[in-house]
Amino acid sequence: MSAGVIALIVLAVFVFIVAASGIRIVPQARAGVVERLGRYARTLEPGLALIVPFVDRVKPLLDLREQVVAFPPQPVITEDNLVVGIDTVIYFTVTDPKAATYEIANPLQAIEQLTVTTLRNVIGGLTLEETLTSRDNINSQLRVVLDEATGRWGIRVNRVELKSVEPPRTVQEAMEKQMRAERDRRATILTAEGVKQSQILTAEGEKQAAVLKAEGARTSAILRAEGESKAIETVFQAIHDGAPDQQLLSYQYLQMLPQLAQGEANKIFIIPSEFNQALGNIGSALGRFGGGGEGSPPPKPKPRPSGRLDAIDEKAQADAAAAAAAAEQATAEAEGAATYSPPDVGTEAAGEIGAPPIEPPDGPEPPSPPPPPAAPPTT
Repeated sequence: MSAGVIALIVLAVFVFIVAASGIRIVPQARAGVVERLGRYARTLEPGLALIVPFVDRVKPLLDLREQVVAFPPQPVITEDNLVVGIDTVIYFTVTDPKAATYEIANPLQAIEQLTVTTLRNVIGGLTLEETLTSRDNINSQLRVVLDEATGRWGIRVNRVELKSVEPPRTVQEAMEKQMRAERDRRATILTAEGVKQSQILTAEGEKQAAVLKAEGARTSAILRAEGESKAIETVFQAIHDGAPDQQLLSYQYLQMLPQLAQGEANKIFIIPSEFNQALGNIGSALGRFGGGGEGSPPPKPKPRPSGRLDAIDEKAQADAAAAAAAAEQATAEAEGAATYSPPDVGTEAAGEIGAPPIEPPDGPEPPSPPPPPAAPPTT
């Protein structure tokens, strides 16, 4: 190979290298700053770009997308003199590659320091409670201050977030105790309100039940009284419709005497004054019924069912006989009790006191009432 051919090859390679060094391809969402002989010349846009080899120099490409930077916790003192650690997160975007390249040497460090100072200024005017509950307000104040300061750097701060706020351990324990006490208080209040409502509802239910029971008892008493009134009225009307005579009333009177003498505790049987008259009336009625009576003819009896005549007569005679026997026995017991006096007790009492012995009064004994006439035999 001759020397001329080698020289052409070398020249071709050199031209290719020079041409390649003058071509730049910029990706999307990137920007490049071109310096010509050490001075800013222009900004390369995304796509194919040509530069002058050995004259233009392209600085490192800048990312135009939104970037996220998290800063480590920073100690900040609140208004109530509590030291809290706050983590911040910054969202920013490069808007001017020239300013971001020549206006600030280290933009991330500058943003971090500016965030810390601004955060201390904002938190210093808030208490711990306000710091924990006013994150949106803090984020807005930080974004306004940072956006104003970084605007001339070609950087726009889109958002500032407080990642975490960590108070001291003792304060956390106190807050937990306070929160627990508050929850216990609310639980106690809710329980008391529940018991109160339950008691109120129970009392209302008992009240309504008592009212309903009272209304039921009143209605029942009214209906019972109306029923008894109706029954008495019916019986009274039936009695008046039947037109009972004196013999029937005497017969009913004699039927009640054995019931008055019943009972083991009855020691004295009192004979009413009307007993002799009632006994005489029933006896005369039975005598007239048997046909042995004298004087005026007996009144015509009211018609009765013929099928029950014999049974009614037999029961009337049996009741009259039992009443007469009971009356005789009671009369004998009453006379014996009236004439009996213990001799020993009377004598001793008279001897001790010096008074004469008690003697029965002079005169004949009062006659006993005549026995009732015997019932005539039934036919």
